[in-house]
Amino acid sequence: MDRFQITKQGYEKLKAEIEHLKNVERPKIIKQIADARELGDLRENAEYHTAKDRQGFVEAQLADLEEKFSRVEIIDVKKISGKKIQFGATVTLENLDNGKKISYKIVSEFEANADEGLISNISPVARALIGKEVSDEVEIRTPGGITNYEILEIKFL
Repeated sequence: MDRFQITKQGYEKLKAEIEHLKNVERPKIIKQIADARELGDLRENAEYHTAKDRQGFVEAQLADLEEKFSRVEIIDVKKISGKKIQFGATVTLENLDNGKKISYKIVSEFEANADEGLISNISPVARALIGKEVSDEVEIRTPGGITNYEILEIKFL
């Protein structure tokens, strides 16, 4: 199986999410199911069915996160260096069409949050950037179309 690369911060967040699902969400759902059973006929008990659906969702989410956790490879971004973009890099780009600058940090899919400038290493943007260097021009295809960028800076923070 492939290793699941993740930053130290992402590892701690993943670990905390697994613990939360096990120690908070799971017991809460078990109680909701027990309470709903006391209401009577389970065939027409909306509270019971809602809690069982939630239980299935949480258990599937937990299984997915635990599977990732079993393959985790913690990457200490501060120990990475080099001239090429790779996992953990913070990249500053200039849109060649409008001159706007944007920065992204390449992280795991678990850590990705576009609003915070954190993009998944498996996203189209990251895949187009990985292996490139400062001054390289890159064409990035997204659902919104094709955009051309110049790589201005690569940092490992």
